[in-house]
Amino acid sequence: MKRCEGGSSKDETRKTVRAAYGRIASESGSCCGPGGTCCGSASPEDLARGIGYGESELEGLPDGANLGLSCGNPTALASLRNGETVVDLGAGAGFDAFIAARKVGGKGRVIGIDMTPEMVERARANARSFARKGYGNVEFRLGEIENLPAADCTADVIISNCVINLSPDKARVWREAFRVLKAGGRIAVSDLALIRRLPPAVRRSAEALTGCIAGAVLVDRTKRMLEEAGFREISLESQPGKIDAMAEWSDSFYRNVKKLLPRGRKMSDYVTSLRISARKPARKPSA
Repeated sequence: MKRCEGGSSKDETRKTVRAAYGRIASESGSCCGPGGTCCGSASPEDLARGIGYGESELEGLPDGANLGLSCGNPTALASLRNGETVVDLGAGAGFDAFIAARKVGGKGRVIGIDMTPEMVERARANARSFARKGYGNVEFRLGEIENLPAADCTADVIISNCVINLSPDKARVWREAFRVLKAGGRIAVSDLALIRRLPPAVRRSAEALTGCIAGAVLVDRTKRMLEEAGFREISLESQPGKIDAMAEWSDSFYRNVKKLLPRGRKMSDYVTSLRISARKPARKPSA
C-alpha cells in the first residue's frame, strides 16, 4: 500500500482526521486538536481577529460556526464579488462559508464540502439558522476534497482554510479544484506549509497531524502541485509570524508538539502560514 506523509496510509490518515474533527463537532470543541482543549484562555473570536478577520465579518454568524480552526482569512484574499459562486473545501461548521455568503449576496451561492458527517450535520443546522436571517444561499455537502461532489466548472472561486494540509493526496485536491472552477476562476486558500522538513517524531504524531502540522508539505512542493494541476498566476505569501502567534493562543497543543522538536527550535522554524492564490486560465478565444 502506498504510504503518505507521516508514514500512515491514506485511509488511516483520513480515519484519524475524520475521528478527531468528528469529536470537535460533536462536543462543541474548537481549536487545533481533538477535544478542543488547546486554546488556553483565547476564544475562537480572539483567534479569528488575530489572523485577520474584521469585526463586521464576525458579527451575526450562527452560534458555533467558528470553531477556531483557521490559520488565515481566505474570504478576504478572494476579494469576493456579488453574484459569484463559491466552493469551500473542508467547510467544517460553516464559518468561512457564512462569511462568503454575505459577500456574494442573494444572487451568489456558496457550497461547503466536508468529509466529516458530524461537521456537515452541524453546518446544516447552522445554515437553517442563517437562512432565518435572510441568507438562504448556503448549502453543505458530505464528501472528500480529493473527490469533490460538484460538477465541472461550477465555481467562480474556491476557498479553503487550514484543510488541504490534512489531505493525504494534496495533488489530487488541487486537480479537483481546477476541475470544479470555471474558466478564469480563482482560488484563495489559507493553509500551513513547511519551511523545512519536520523532525520524524513530529511527522509520526497523530496530534500533530490533526493539528494541521504533520501533514504539511514544503512551500516549493505546493507551488509545483499547483503548476502541475494547471493553475497560473500563482502567488504564495509566507507568514511565519502567524505561527508564533498561534502558538501563544493554542498553548497546550503547541507545548505538546514542541516537546518533539530539537532543543532551541520553535514551530515557526519549520512551519509557516501560507496565503495561496492562483487562477485557472480563461478559455482561448474561438477562431
